[in-house]
Amino acid sequence: MNIEQARFNMIEQQIRPWDVLDTDVLDLLLVVKRENFVPEAHKNLAFVDTMIPLADGESMLTPKLEARIVQDVATKKHENVLLVGAGTGYLAALLSHRARHVTAVDISPEMKAIAEKNLAANGVSNVSVELGNAAQGWANGAPFDAIVVSGSLPVLPEALLQNVKVGGRILAIIGESPVMSAHLITRTGEHGYDTKKLFETDVKALNGAATPSHFTF
Repeated sequence: MNIEQARFNMIEQQIRPWDVLDTDVLDLLLVVKRENFVPEAHKNLAFVDTMIPLADGESMLTPKLEARIVQDVATKKHENVLLVGAGTGYLAALLSHRARHVTAVDISPEMKAIAEKNLAANGVSNVSVELGNAAQGWANGAPFDAIVVSGSLPVLPEALLQNVKVGGRILAIIGESPVMSAHLITRTGEHGYDTKKLFETDVKALNGAATPSHFTF
């Protein structure tokens, strides 16, 4: 496989047609080598439009979804970011290039170790990987300028809303399969939030997410 041709095809045939037109993000996909963050057993899928299975039942998002998240959350060089679900470290690495610092939290000790190893091997120094369940909020380092949730949530917990600064934003995929949408939630005041629906998708639920009751009375 010609790696650079495959990367070029991924960008031009999957990512750009999915309304990822920010040249900084497209350039970033050339700099951060996705194949370095894909598990060895699935290296052949590094540039394919598919979710890649990871340890502990987690999954790596599709390339176009990762790129769209980075574009739409639009982090800036002075900002501190919370990534809920560290995965292999790839999304954290992408975000880190456009942020001051990224705190990536994973519920799985194995995934935490994998993310740390991959980030170190790729020279990413402004990401800290922590062990825990940030799907229901993460006070350590809060409030954050931006929060990115790397899997879907049935509902967005109040604690995460409180973890973002006024003026900050949360990018989260909310709903239950097969009906879920990515939203950008901007905190406008102490109790005010503005929500913008970005696109519809269907991704695996985040490990540790609170499950709402389906009982009706």
